[in-house]
Amino acid sequence: MPAVDGLGPVEVLAVGFPEINFDGSILRELAALVDKNLIRILDLLVVMKQEDGSVQALDFDELDGEVSALFVDIEPAGLELLGEDDVALAVDEMPAGSAAAVLVWEDLWAAPVADAIRNAGGVLLAYERVSADVVAELASWEGSDQ
Repeated sequence: MPAVDGLGPVEVLAVGFPEINFDGSILRELAALVDKNLIRILDLLVVMKQEDGSVQALDFDELDGEVSALFVDIEPAGLELLGEDDVALAVDEMPAGSAAAVLVWEDLWAAPVADAIRNAGGVLLAYERVSADVVAELASWEGSDQ
């Protein structure tokens, strides 16, 4: 097992797009986080499901010129953490004629806290990411007169 000293929490995100069309706006925001040294992109996979149901999954280094140009500022570390199981999970949720990006990143900003926890003998008991929509829903419910 590789050493985890200095490693921050690692997150996986799969985002679907109703059409096979990437405009680069999301990638600009990811690049800004990379530039600020807040995250490190570990792996990236683009999955496209054509109208006929055929599937194409491309690793970062397999993207064509037009698509790869959008990713120029966020080159992954090349750890190849994503595989066929991840493609299958993404495809199950995708309608024909759509695309998905599956991204694995390390939260560099949290690495010092993770190290402190490990060094103190702490053990991760639970970790869950809660979406902003869920927080907003809970906040509005808590504020109601019910």
